[in-house]
Amino acid sequence: MIVVASTNGVVGIEAAIGVLMDGGLAVDAVEAGIRLVEANADDHSVGIGGYPNFVGDVELDAGIMDGRTRAAGAIGAMQGFPNAISVARSVMDVLPHVFLVGRGAERFAIEMGFARMDLLTEDAREVWKGRILLDTPDIELDQIPALEDLSNRVKMATDPERAKGTVNFLAQDRHGNVCAGVSTSGWAWKYPGRLGDSPVVGAGFYADNRTGAIACTGMGEMAIRAGTARSVMLWIEMGYSLEEACNRAMKDLDALGGEYLSSMSFIAIDNQGRHTGFSNMEDRTYIYQTEAMDNPREVPRTYVPTKRTWGGR
Repeated sequence: MIVVASTNGVVGIEAAIGVLMDGGLAVDAVEAGIRLVEANADDHSVGIGGYPNFVGDVELDAGIMDGRTRAAGAIGAMQGFPNAISVARSVMDVLPHVFLVGRGAERFAIEMGFARMDLLTEDAREVWKGRILLDTPDIELDQIPALEDLSNRVKMATDPERAKGTVNFLAQDRHGNVCAGVSTSGWAWKYPGRLGDSPVVGAGFYADNRTGAIACTGMGEMAIRAGTARSVMLWIEMGYSLEEACNRAMKDLDALGGEYLSSMSFIAIDNQGRHTGFSNMEDRTYIYQTEAMDNPREVPRTYVPTKRTWGGR
């Protein structure tokens, strides 16, 4: 049994491994671990305290996939409900659908009994305010939603190295079942309604008992275009090792063209419980914990440089 997570998953990883040790399934462990990260207001990449979009609304994305059946649930651009991963899990368990967004996701959350709350903390609002006014000093904050040139201002406010973040969790239970889960408040100061890879099956996450599981973080647009999560699992299915499959995925990202290419990282496990992490940023780490460990261990990700460009620069 093992749980692997992005480093910010440290607040939830012991709860996740505890679920497995108590006989729970991988999907239960992933949900339990991510919920604690979503409740951590000091983490501005997810849930309560997540950084808002350009107009000041916190929009959450999440996805979860059960490797036993490859059933999946996802929500996107959902406002007002902190436990996005549990709403995504409910989509998987209750509906014949995989993906709900916006008002539909919010309506479903209410129907499932989730409590609505304001996700924008004062700390996150002050950071948003400072960043927006830096590039938009000519208007009042309450005028922002009515701007007719929002697309241009979003490009000015975006910081490709700072504005992204996600929590990733992978688990394998005592029965060999795997699960992948991702939750995020998305790209800070993004255009309203933007979806990254986090809720997109095959881009930001994937789980299949036959091969393993993977979850991504970074510039989600890149993983969407490359189908990164699914490609890693397919390369494993073709006979490549976990490390070889992940390295091929990084090289595939490096082959992308276009004006906007930035950071990308992922964690992955194979169906034997072997784990790894990759990144195109140096000195990045991830964490893991098995049933034999009293505490999680932080280990380095493999660094594979890929091209970077922003607005053609």
